[in-house]
Amino acid sequence: MSNIYDSANQIEREIRTLPEFKALQEAFEAVKADSEAYQVFQDFQALQMQLQEKSMQGQEITDEDATNAQEMAAKVQAAPLINTMMEKEQAFSTIMNDLNRIIMTPVREMYQG
Repeated sequence: MSNIYDSANQIEREIRTLPEFKALQEAFEAVKADSEAYQVFQDFQALQMQLQEKSMQGQEITDEDATNAQEMAAKVQAAPLINTMMEKEQAFSTIMNDLNRIIMTPVREMYQG
């Protein structure tokens, strides 16, 4: 019987070879290479983290937060490199969701009956 952690490590190595992962990696490198796009991306991530922390702490999202989020969304939408990266991230995320669904099948089956 193989060690489940060995299997997980094998999957990790295989993920790195997926065309979807490589496309995401290339798209991220393109964002990083453009200082303006990278700054917008970093600001976007910081705002996401700030809003997530507020939500996890049960704090209310203020009108100012909502305005900041809308302004940031406009900046992100105006950055073609970031949009391309997000498209690649979505394609990769689909694979990760599929893997999670497969891995969690025993738990789902257990609860269903």
